[in-house]
Amino acid sequence: MSVAEYAKSPSINRFVPEEEQFDARLLTHYLFDRADSAEPAFTFLDFSSSREGEPRTLSWAELANKVSAVATELGQVTSPGQRVAILAPQDLNYVVGFLGALHAGTIAVPLFAPEVSQHGGRLVNALADCAPEVWLTSTDALANVQALAENNPLPMPKNIIAVDQLRAGDTPAVNAQQVAVDIDLDSPAYLQYTSGSTRSPAGAIITHRAVSTNSWQAATGYGVESDWTCVGWVPFFHDMGLIQLLCLPIVAGVHSVFMSPFNFIMKPLRWMKQLSDYPNTFAAAPNFAFEYAASKVKETDRSSLDLSGVKVIINGSEPIRPETIALFNETFGPQGFPHNAHRPSYGLAEATVIVTNAGSEGPRVTRFDRSALSHDRGVTLGSETGPKIESRNDKDAVALVSAGRPWGQLVRIVHPETRIVQADGQVGEIWVYGPNTATGYWEQVERSAETFAGEIADVPENTPADNWLRTGDLGLIADGELYITGRIKDLIIIDGKNHYPQDIEATVQNAHPAIKRDRVAAFAVSFDNESEGAAVVAEHDRKGDPDPDLEAVGKAVRRAVSAQHDIKLRDFTLVAPGAVLRTSSGKIARAATKAKFHAAKADALS
Repeated sequence: MSVAEYAKSPSINRFVPEEEQFDARLLTHYLFDRADSAEPAFTFLDFSSSREGEPRTLSWAELANKVSAVATELGQVTSPGQRVAILAPQDLNYVVGFLGALHAGTIAVPLFAPEVSQHGGRLVNALADCAPEVWLTSTDALANVQALAENNPLPMPKNIIAVDQLRAGDTPAVNAQQVAVDIDLDSPAYLQYTSGSTRSPAGAIITHRAVSTNSWQAATGYGVESDWTCVGWVPFFHDMGLIQLLCLPIVAGVHSVFMSPFNFIMKPLRWMKQLSDYPNTFAAAPNFAFEYAASKVKETDRSSLDLSGVKVIINGSEPIRPETIALFNETFGPQGFPHNAHRPSYGLAEATVIVTNAGSEGPRVTRFDRSALSHDRGVTLGSETGPKIESRNDKDAVALVSAGRPWGQLVRIVHPETRIVQADGQVGEIWVYGPNTATGYWEQVERSAETFAGEIADVPENTPADNWLRTGDLGLIADGELYITGRIKDLIIIDGKNHYPQDIEATVQNAHPAIKRDRVAAFAVSFDNESEGAAVVAEHDRKGDPDPDLEAVGKAVRRAVSAQHDIKLRDFTLVAPGAVLRTSSGKIARAATKAKFHAAKADALS
């Protein structure tokens, strides 16, 4: 079913008007359309040589030349359809390598340089899974990449190439009509390895059609215009960073200015200066980054910022908290930050990235009756929008941030067992349908069928019957907007009532100053054949309370959880910083933390 055919459906979806229909093209077609332009395409802010960040820029013409050089080299050492891993630092070499792999008709595997990541196991597992014939890197990272190949049980690549050592010609080797003419739009462009919050990482197969389409969906859904600037730091190996900072700028023809995640973490003011210093800025980040920036950027530094030119900042990738939105508005509102530029969104790697986004009115927070929600019903108690959102969880209500509406794709809430589409206000699994979804996981037939071949029973009018992406996320629709309630596999069921771990985690982190924010994992447990209960592992925040009374912390947490959720915790453990496991995208890895918790309990008893 085409977008035009289902455009009249009276559902959640905000459909694409006929005059705005999108004709997908290869990503590098857009690049070579601008191959004679001296305008800046990508700028890397290099903080290794300057505290202020030395801007290193490639024009569209320079980028096209370098991409042609990489594609030419790949054509000599491998063949179309083979995997090519990108193992470069987050700099201009990464952009060149990724686009060069696409231009050559190979399947890019956007990963990361081994020296800049704490996720070495994930890197090795991904390389072992897809066995790339060629690894692309940069001169600075070459020695470490070679050591990675030599010191790990990996399929050895035929070639390891430093892209900055390749000589680019004076002009692009081909014009727009001759670029990658033999590449099918529905063939794989790259493998997006998932962060593995509940299962082992897998490579989602993103086609050329999907990446171009989702880049267009994001650009038009957020209203990106030619004079905007994409800014940020989210890593290219993450779906959010890859689309917002690399692919969308290619499709929309806008300037992208980026830095490394490390440089943001070391000094979040740098992100704020990006937003302030460049015209009409468009950024994206997980929820923690907004809270981190608001808490770390000093008042004296804020006074020099002008954030009135910020057009959009996507907030996604992890649960979005009303308190974070309010804190960010309060902190940066005096510097001109427009509250409606904050755009809560929902997406996942299996949909390339973007599925839904809040509209130009900005964030909306809705309070849902806690008791009804525990029985899969979304009964609203009121909504708030505007610069001063004050909704918080309490004993009777759960405050959820709207993820907005989809653009150019379908979303349905489906009962995960009966596969029947649920009415508005009913909690179910979020299913997605559109040309932006992945075609499967690399060489995982059963898991691909489980995730990408969803079939709806009793098909409603204007709804496709099959080939739905089953996200594994729970949510509901209220007043036409999507609200995320949790993950199916993380759900804690006690005495027939549903409890969402992120809801409990929010209560715990506010229960005592010794607990580190966003470093709490709640999960289901059962001991000695008892019915299911809940346990919590939380990291100690030494800044909040360097030497806490552990018994007092435990009592405060248990008291807060009992009062807010009407449940008794089976166990609470305060652990050292870093002990609560997280995925590569920063989400709480509850299943992995739970396994670690049980292993520690078993060791204590042995």
